[in-house]
Amino acid sequence: MTIARHARPPELEGVPVEEILRRYVARFRDRKPDWQAFEDAKHEGYKRAQHRFIGGGGSGKHDDPSAIPPRGFTLSVMYVEPGQGNAAHTHEVEEVFFVLKGFLTVFLEDEAGGRVETRLGPWECISCPPGVIHGYINDSLEPVYFQVMLGRAAPETMGYADDQLYRRRDRHLTKGT
Repeated sequence: MTIARHARPPELEGVPVEEILRRYVARFRDRKPDWQAFEDAKHEGYKRAQHRFIGGGGSGKHDDPSAIPPRGFTLSVMYVEPGQGNAAHTHEVEEVFFVLKGFLTVFLEDEAGGRVETRLGPWECISCPPGVIHGYINDSLEPVYFQVMLGRAAPETMGYADDQLYRRRDRHLTKGT
């Protein structure tokens, strides 16, 4: 006989393992690329698609029924064409970029305008601490796929460094905008 040494969360008590397996597996073929996942994605240079696996990530789309329910973190895969990236931003939690395919230039900025960057290839990552301004651009000739993790089940939407984007940061979550 096998024994579970840790208690299940209340919402899974008594739930058959077949149902848990069904609800807690997310396949790439079933993920719909969301080209409007972020407010800045409406602008040239910041166009990208989010494939949500666990939770909504920094998009604020925490009610996605196709994503695995998050507990302590989120996980998405981003698709970014050459010449595209995202706007400089912060989060209240740690954010990790882990490159799966292609090359991605990531940057960190300080509030005085200083900027440092590095290029990541497959199986390389960066961990962006809370409150540190960061972002990325695909300045290569091929598309890039990379995994994004945020350290909270329902993190706030992106804290854009640009004032205008920051004021509109939740606008993509309302219908008709």
